[in-house]
Amino acid sequence: MIKAGISQRRTVVLLGAALILCAALLIGVLVGPAGLTPDRTILELLDGLPGINLDSGLTATQQAILWQIRLPRVVLGALVGAMLAVAGAAYQGVFRNPLADPYLLGVSSGAGLGATLAIVSGGALGMFGIPMAAFVGGVLAVFATYTLGRSIGGPQNAVVIILAGVAVAAFTNAAQTFVQQRFDDSLREVYSWLLGGLSTDGWSEVLVVLPYVALASAVILVHRRVLDVMAVGDVEAASLGVDPARSRLVLVLAATLGTAAVVSASGLIGFVGIVVPHAVRLVVGPSHRLLLPLSLMLGAAFLVLTDVAARTVMAPAELPIGVVTAMIGAPFFLLVLRRSRVSA
Repeated sequence: MIKAGISQRRTVVLLGAALILCAALLIGVLVGPAGLTPDRTILELLDGLPGINLDSGLTATQQAILWQIRLPRVVLGALVGAMLAVAGAAYQGVFRNPLADPYLLGVSSGAGLGATLAIVSGGALGMFGIPMAAFVGGVLAVFATYTLGRSIGGPQNAVVIILAGVAVAAFTNAAQTFVQQRFDDSLREVYSWLLGGLSTDGWSEVLVVLPYVALASAVILVHRRVLDVMAVGDVEAASLGVDPARSRLVLVLAATLGTAAVVSASGLIGFVGIVVPHAVRLVVGPSHRLLLPLSLMLGAAFLVLTDVAARTVMAPAELPIGVVTAMIGAPFFLLVLRRSRVSA
């Protein structure tokens, strides 16, 4: 009877999160100067499904805005938010650190250095130069962090790995600053990328990011029970049949791969990996069986709504989305820090 009640509550919570995500996606598609009404937009979206033929009443221009501008941007925002949030929850579980987020191991600094090098090269790397350089930079930074951490403290010492990430981030940030000073004519473009944004050129960014997000999210969700076991400590987890070192490596690689992919497309968008998992944890508790799927859905909704705010607060100008997430996330970070201190 108790198990049935818990299962029913879990289903209700997941359905509620799915409804919030659907509402956020619809708001993201509707908000803007094109005058898309909810009823016609929904009809147009339904008309795009196989086997359905409906007349939405939208003009050809409005259809182009919906399918080639609004919808790709909203979907990209959902993918980025979902990946950053679920990666943040995974990092916090792996390292048992409430302040961990997707940039903990040097992803952001490595990606920033890679993107900066691509920008100052003046387009020599082609149209995919910046995303590819950011992706490679993020992955190499995390590889350096994990290698350094293992060589000093062993694979089970999470604290040493975190400190190694701080060291790698400091080095790559210094290198990035040096490059910016040598090529100051590109500063505006560099800072524009570093502050984050979801500008898209059709569906190309979505198609590039989607496989990485799907793979990384699937790996993390499969390990949700393992994360619950690892919460009791490495020694206890090993006695229960879990290999903490192997699980930590798999989860870190998955979270890093997904984060590097979305960062390469959106730039640096901070605090999503802290705000969303902690907000979910306050409502449903620490169990990763609910925490991870809810972080995935609500992270997507959070970033879509944040993007709506970024492009409407100062319309027709557009705020960098990283500025909006920082304004929300910085006070939340201090709240989490205070709660961590009190509980300690």
